[in-house]
Amino acid sequence: LMRVAYVSKLLARNGIIVIASFVSPYREVRRKIRELIEEDSKFIEIYVKCPFEVAIKRDPKGLYKKAIVGEVRNFTGIDDPYEEPENPEIIVDSSEMSVEEEARIVLTYLREENLLDP
Repeated sequence: LMRVAYVSKLLARNGIIVIASFVSPYREVRRKIRELIEEDSKFIEIYVKCPFEVAIKRDPKGLYKKAIVGEVRNFTGIDDPYEEPENPEIIVDSSEMSVEEEARIVLTYLREENLLDP
């Protein structure tokens, strides 16, 4: 994750809007990434909330089921913790919203923060 953060920082420093999506289960790691990016750019944390039951239903590879029965170890949310963000700038609930609605919320926020043209 820190490699992605460093590359994101370099791109953002040069005026490129960076959107990075990855599983980041620990608050401390997210805090370090935020601190690194905010040294010279704006950092916006978007929490895509998804209830456990919905994540299992959406799992095309069956990894949750494998983790539940112990075939996959250190799986986030099963035998490895997921620490929900405490103060994300944006929260969307993917179990209640369409992808289009989620995108609209993100784009509206970016426009309100003058990060995108109206």
